[in-house]
Amino acid sequence: MISVLVIGCGSIGERHLRCFQSTGRAKVTACDASPTILANLAKTYQVATFNDWELALAQEKFDAVIICTPAHLHVPMAIRVLQKGCHVLIEKPLSISLAGVHDLLKARDLSGRQAVVGYTLHSSPLLIAARDFLRTGELGAIRHVTLTSGQHFPIMRPAHAAPYAQTYYRDRKTGGGAIQDALTHMANWVESVLGPTDSLYCDCAHQALPGVTVEDTVNISSRHGDILVNYTLNQFQAPNESTLQFNTATGSVKIEFHNRRWGTLRLGDADWNWRESPPSDRDTNYILQANLFIDQIEGKSAKLCTVEAALQTLRFNLAAIASADSGLRVNCADVKA
Repeated sequence: MISVLVIGCGSIGERHLRCFQSTGRAKVTACDASPTILANLAKTYQVATFNDWELALAQEKFDAVIICTPAHLHVPMAIRVLQKGCHVLIEKPLSISLAGVHDLLKARDLSGRQAVVGYTLHSSPLLIAARDFLRTGELGAIRHVTLTSGQHFPIMRPAHAAPYAQTYYRDRKTGGGAIQDALTHMANWVESVLGPTDSLYCDCAHQALPGVTVEDTVNISSRHGDILVNYTLNQFQAPNESTLQFNTATGSVKIEFHNRRWGTLRLGDADWNWRESPPSDRDTNYILQANLFIDQIEGKSAKLCTVEAALQTLRFNLAAIASADSGLRVNCADVKA
């Protein structure tokens, strides 16, 4: 059993704490600046607590640390954690700028420890199966990809959690807004299939969510070489539905997240050939991710999002924000922020 420290125990931090505990392979300690949060976690999960992460690292020996603080704190904290000899899982997005990321890569390499980023779609059996099929090239070269996604963000947060308008979400500088909060998951996973995004044009706006001014609606047109990709996403619509489709000259692959299935339709077929995924809840992929992270710590093959892949998605995020602000198409490789 490994010893795990969760730093930042708001909504997502508590989920990580609960899901690592659910593996039966980890002894979990909670760290947060809020006495109220710590008291609730100690009572609910019977875990030890700290109110200062640096004190925790100084006083206790942890095998791994899960960083769930606002995104602008991720990189410097992860560097410190690696220097202490701990493995680290960093919540998405990796950061809100490129500052310090190469120092993070150096710290990882010098430490010999595992460093991964919490893009949970990498642990989804549904998406692993769909990606494996796409990588076979059985339908030929992918030419066009479309995403249509949305949900009512306020009701997706646990009832006891702080309202989104009081969290990191309210400000891009802490990782907020639809680009860095929601769309980044999809962009990261699409890049795991197609490779890095070359350039993109982004249009976004605050359309409906009360209490914030950051974008809650995003349209992005991007290019991966000669592949065209369109993303459309909002965080206020009534249905919680997401559909991702890959189109080739000889057929298509469709992933319906809300129906927990993926399917193929070849030219000439009458209907989709669906592959169903077992029922799951919001914790499922986090528990799978926790087990995969522990597997990596134990020396098994890496399955989760690497820092390098998360760095590419960070460039995507920053290019999208720059494009939206300037009204121009932006090359991801040109991002300097």
